Amino acid sequence: MSAAEGPLVVGVDTSTQSTKALVVDAATGRVVASGQAPHTVSSGAGRESDPRQWWDALCEALRQCGEAAHEAAAVSIGGQQHGLVTLDARGEPVRPALLWNDVRSAPHARRLIEELGGPKAWAERTGSVPSASFTVTKWAWLAENEPEAVRATKAVRLPHDYLTERLTGEGTTDRGDASGTGWWAAGTEAYDEETLARVGLDPALLPRVVRPGEVAGTVRGGHDLPFATGTLVAPGTGDNAAAALGLGVSPGVPVMSLGTSGTVYAVTRHRPADPTGTVAGFADARGDWLPLACTLNCTLAVDRVATLLGLDREAVEPCADVTLLPYLDGERTPNLPSASGLLHGLRHDTTGGQLLQAAYDGAVHALLGALDLVLGADADPSAPLLLIGGGARGTAWQQTVRRLSGRPVQIPEARELVALGAAAQAAGLLTGEDAAAVARRWNTAAGPVLDAVERDEATLSRISGVLSDAAPLLERSAPTR
Repeated sequence: MSAAEGPLVVGVDTSTQSTKALVVDAATGRVVASGQAPHTVSSGAGRESDPRQWWDALCEALRQCGEAAHEAAAVSIGGQQHGLVTLDARGEPVRPALLWNDVRSAPHARRLIEELGGPKAWAERTGSVPSASFTVTKWAWLAENEPEAVRATKAVRLPHDYLTERLTGEGTTDRGDASGTGWWAAGTEAYDEETLARVGLDPALLPRVVRPGEVAGTVRGGHDLPFATGTLVAPGTGDNAAAALGLGVSPGVPVMSLGTSGTVYAVTRHRPADPTGTVAGFADARGDWLPLACTLNCTLAVDRVATLLGLDREAVEPCADVTLLPYLDGERTPNLPSASGLLHGLRHDTTGGQLLQAAYDGAVHALLGALDLVLGADADPSAPLLLIGGGARGTAWQQTVRRLSGRPVQIPEARELVALGAAAQAAGLLTGEDAAAVARRWNTAAGPVLDAVERDEATLSRISGVLSDAAPLLERSAPTR
């Protein structure tokens, strides 16, 4: 490993399936070491993980980074949003964390929306209309189904908060991740007392919200990590806000992330409030806003279809008549939490490759349908769509997005943007810079631009028609989990 030009920082991405760590040169953005370790998600009635796995995975990922991790001057953690982590008086998990893609709380989301003034009131108060992904609905589910766990809970945290607290010994979060809970008010940028009272959650159990650029704490002694005691710890943030930092995106530039879930988002200086609930009005990690739409079914669902067909994920063929809505985990956009997948237009001459392409089309259609709402007044029609996440490297994903969006598509060469965004946050503590400015200095968004092609209006119209006709069936196609 060659000598670094500046101090080293560590950025972490604790996602649904694994934890990744990057050691980055704060001066140049060069990744000097990296590591990754998996964790498991339950496959039963819900989607849960033991938070202690995340810590073990972080330890292993940093061990893989070798000596470089020992030299880090600052660290920051980005993590999957919305997850409900309940801790006892000793800081140990009361039960496994309820993850963002656990949709058992869908009835509680509907109930909370009705009890607290309806969708418009929620959008104005918190920036978002809560779905089953939001933490507040998960707490309501827990209170109804496991009251003994609620009684044992002495602290409530989000996934990135849990790891940050194990590093520092202090309960902190940031505005970006707090804005995805449903109990943080966007207008006042503080916890909302009315919402907390409605779900019976004592605000004393919640972490302090750290301001952008503020030090969340320092690494305490007696830990299993390679950091020196006193190493600076940045606030961290949710994964989408961290990826936005990692790209250094400017207002109006659209981003589509293709991972286990799919997201479209853009930075804006205007506080969003979409009463339809399609767009979540999240805060970003800098002081601006990050309107975002999310689908539950993206690369994992399409890969599952490929596996069922016995095909490589790239073995697509053009299709003109078949529609596949890959809602294998229920769906958030459109809001059909109890749905299952739906296939329409199957004929004798339909091929496996056409079915696979239809799965790609169905996944991308849901994301593009929300893009105009996400961009709003800050839309930059000339800006390429930044395509990130694991799926962005796949030719079939790239071509599907180009064909259905009609926009130029840019593929940033930088990988692990959530961890890079966290690293930029850590670097900002050392230099006093805005974290997004750090990422722009690192040139993380650089990458090839694929020219725009004519938008495939026929396919978009066909999928919209099937979805509209099938909506009543989809809403009752699977029991609420």
